[in-house]
Amino acid sequence: MTVSILICGAGPVGLTLAIELTRFGVPVRIIDKSPTRTDKSKALVLWSRSLELFEGSGLTPAFIAAGGSKVRAAQIMNGERQLASVNFDELDTSYPYALMIPQSETERVLEEHLNHLGVRVERGVELTKFTEAGGKITASTVSNGSVSEIEADWLIGCDGAHSVVRHSLGFEFSGSTQMSDWALADVHLEGNVSSDTLQIGWHSDGILALFPMGSGRFRVIADLGPVQGTNKRGDPTIRDVQELINRRGPRDIRVTDPVWLTCFRINERKVKDYNRANIFLAGDAAHVHSPAGGQGMNTGMQDAFNLAWKLALVCSGAGNQDLLATYSLERSAVGEMVLRNASRMTAAALLRNLVAQEIRNDLVHLLLSFSSVQRRAVRTFAETDIAYPKSPLSVTVLNGNADDGPAAGERVSPALEGLSQAIVGENARFMIAADENDAQVLHAEYPHMTSTPSDGSPFHSGLRVIRPDGYVGLLTESGDLASARRYLSAFQNRAKVEPFF
Repeated sequence: MTVSILICGAGPVGLTLAIELTRFGVPVRIIDKSPTRTDKSKALVLWSRSLELFEGSGLTPAFIAAGGSKVRAAQIMNGERQLASVNFDELDTSYPYALMIPQSETERVLEEHLNHLGVRVERGVELTKFTEAGGKITASTVSNGSVSEIEADWLIGCDGAHSVVRHSLGFEFSGSTQMSDWALADVHLEGNVSSDTLQIGWHSDGILALFPMGSGRFRVIADLGPVQGTNKRGDPTIRDVQELINRRGPRDIRVTDPVWLTCFRINERKVKDYNRANIFLAGDAAHVHSPAGGQGMNTGMQDAFNLAWKLALVCSGAGNQDLLATYSLERSAVGEMVLRNASRMTAAALLRNLVAQEIRNDLVHLLLSFSSVQRRAVRTFAETDIAYPKSPLSVTVLNGNADDGPAAGERVSPALEGLSQAIVGENARFMIAADENDAQVLHAEYPHMTSTPSDGSPFHSGLRVIRPDGYVGLLTESGDLASARRYLSAFQNRAKVEPFF
């Protein structure tokens, strides 16, 4: 069977990619070696930017309904002393919180929606190898001992940190494993603990973080110190977790009803390039890092959003290879930033020297007392500050002053601009936000690459070409159709191919 796109891996990233491509009209086939979805909570948070992006598929309400706590603040404590507190309420988004939702529920919502779109995950199907020749992929798979082949135009590796696709490409997964052990416990807590605030305790002997999950359930994460010997540390007991909280956490908390207890080590690794020819990597197949900040799954999902509309335009015949080449450039830069930020947060939390800890505590207390620093920190967590200013897709052509709307490469904020992701991401086309006549002229000239907002441009002046993932591509002055034509033509397929959507 020949399909346009084969997705290897049906975790949150692969499922997101499959949904986006399917709703854009691109045939996909998605396989996973696991016979069932995960039943573990694993990744725990959907941040504001991801919730915005899911508006395009209409899934945001389903996630909110399936989620637990809406975390609206974070505190850093040193014993009974509050070092810092940040609040998410002022985020320029319709979702000013972190939605706590177990990965098992995230995958359920995604897979049920994919099934509704008419695509089913082929489970128990393992990719063993693949070859590429003449622009075609031939993938060998094994299922129940039976070997078969799948042909595709594109192969996307969403198959996790031990990615077969990445290994087969020979890509170096550069980085390291931190030589310290961590405990993770999903438990119920009773007592003096907030249900809508992330609490991080910086104790002299280590970190303790409490993530509210709803209905009295919490995730507890604590470092257990440097690795001892060569053997993997055994999973913690409920008694171990209680002792950690007694020593490092708020007073008078009782641990009950453990759901999941495990130990782990932090890997910080990343590939340099996210693709070779018509083979791409996304999510943990391309980058893994510290869980600090809860960015991992969200970053992978946003890889999928970035790639999906570009692949859709190219597969349809409307877009060219220059458009597709921007995926690795943009997302590799974001992956590098996320890895760097998470590594710094982890390093700060793991300081062992008592003098260094005191300096750290005083510095954080001072810096986060400034509202500007707080706002920047919150936007980083929520991923609403992600931008692509250096991308070939981000172009500014201005002779005078622009209005106060988003610049090229920046996200269009629905809270400020009133242009929701549901509108921008309705299809895999650039949206022309301009004077109505200018927008109609450009849409008539590029009907398979563009759309126009039904209510006209939300901006007071200027002409903007907005990408389907909600970022400004071109910013120029009103009436500058020549720049808009140059921009769209640069990414248009000049072959006479009739798009199918």
